[in-house]
This record gives sequence, C-alpha cells and structure tokens, in this order.
Amino acid sequence: MPLRPLFPSLIAALALTLTPAPGLAAPKGRAAPKGPTAPAAGPVLVVATPQGGHVLGRATAPVKVVEYVSYTCPHCAAFEKEGSDTILMMMVRPGRVSFEYRPLLRNIVDVAATLLVNCGTPSRFQGNHAAVMLNQAKWMVQPSEAQMARWRTGDLPSRLRIVAADMHLYPLLEARGYARADLDRCLANEALIKTISAENEAATKAGVNGTPSFLINGQLQDAHDWATLRPLLEAAIR
Repeated sequence: MPLRPLFPSLIAALALTLTPAPGLAAPKGRAAPKGPTAPAAGPVLVVATPQGGHVLGRATAPVKVVEYVSYTCPHCAAFEKEGSDTILMMMVRPGRVSFEYRPLLRNIVDVAATLLVNCGTPSRFQGNHAAVMLNQAKWMVQPSEAQMARWRTGDLPSRLRIVAADMHLYPLLEARGYARADLDRCLANEALIKTISAENEAATKAGVNGTPSFLINGQLQDAHDWATLRPLLEAAIR
C-alpha cells in the first residue's frame, strides 16, 4: 500500500519527524521493451513548473505523466532504480512522454531534501534528484530522539539546516559542485515550501494519498510501482 503523507497544515506545524516506512518487497524488474534503439545520450529539456515540480521532456509529448514523489519514500527510490532509465531513454527522449516530478512532503526531512534537490537552475534538477534518490539507503536512517528534538527548535531555515546536516544531505549536493552557502540559501526558500504545500493539499483532495502516485494525461492511476505502471505507459504510447 502507498504511504499516506504526513500533512495537512505543513506550514503551521513543521515539527514533523521522520516516520519509518514499513518494509515492502520491491517489485521485480522486467526486461526492456522491444522497439527503436534509444536516442544517443544528451541533455533532456527540464522545465520548472508553477506547482514546484519539474518536467522532463517536450511540451508536445502526447503522453504526460506526473509522479508524486517523496525523498523519504523507499518505494519511490525503488521506482527510480527500476523505471527511470527506461522512461528516460525509451519514452522521454523520443518525444513520446513528458515526465513531471511533483514533490509530496511527508515530513521535515522531505522538506529539506526537496529544497536541496530544487537548488539551482532547472538543468541541475535531474542530477540532484538522482543523487538524493538513488543514495536514499545511505542517508535515510532513523534519527535519534535528541536529533528530532533539535529539529523542532528555532526558525524554520535553521531547523532545515540541522536536518540536512544530521541526515548527511549536504555532502550529496556538495559533490555536485554546490557551496554550503548556496545550499543554505535554498533551505531558506519558504515560498517554495508554501507552493508545494498548496499543491499537496490540492492533490490530496483529488485522491492522491501516498507516494509514489501517478497521473497519466491527468488521470490518477491505480499504480504505485514500476511493474504496475509500465504496462499502463506502454498502452498509452501505442
């Protein structure tokens, strides 16, 4: 089952703490579909959206996919490992699909991770997203009671800096060329938190109740992993 996000009223109560996800077996991957050879590697168009997300691919793509994603969701990390390469190479690059990542904030660690991934120009997003998501098993550990107490003290930017340090998120982005001062400025972007929180509330009212969740051409799908989403995508692009 998908995990229910840990809001509403995120802005009013960012004393949220990391809730361990129940362990579910990740779905087994499938062989890559037969079809045209994937285009040569190269930059993919990435555009920031008014909802606080990022779209990969062409605006003219006939199939438009949205993933509601949480950086503390193990199922989201499994989806990234199992499906992202096929989606990018076989669907996005040929212009069949555009793929939008919309963050869904479940806790204060999600807030810190999302702000760091969004740091910089849209062209930086894809690499930032992969760095945080594909290394989730390394940095997402259960915090101590003392750490969580620190996360509830002080102004929001200060608390997010403590979260980023405690969860070892800084090194992931510093390895991508960011200076600590730039990352701290991104962690102070409360306007982006409000934008994403408003989108999250709207998504919940529309039936999105966990991560990962997917829309295909505006329709919410009964799919929460790559094994289930893949045939739906393949049917949509036929």
